[in-house]
Amino acid sequence: MAHEFTFKIDGELVTFTEWEDIPENFDNVIKFLPDVPEEERQVDGCEGSTYLWNERLKELMEKENASGN
Repeated sequence: MAHEFTFKIDGELVTFTEWEDIPENFDNVIKFLPDVPEEERQVDGCEGSTYLWNERLKELMEKENASGN
């Protein structure tokens, strides 16, 4: 499985498979589905891929909220 990030940009749905390809400006986050291997998932703690992806999702939500959408 690969990452799948879908955004609404200028009224169109656009999907990215790489974090680095996500633009700074978008209307809405539609789908945030990072590929996190089972062995890297953690229930507790501030380490590993789960923490990283939680922080990235927060970053996207802040951008979405700041844009007023």
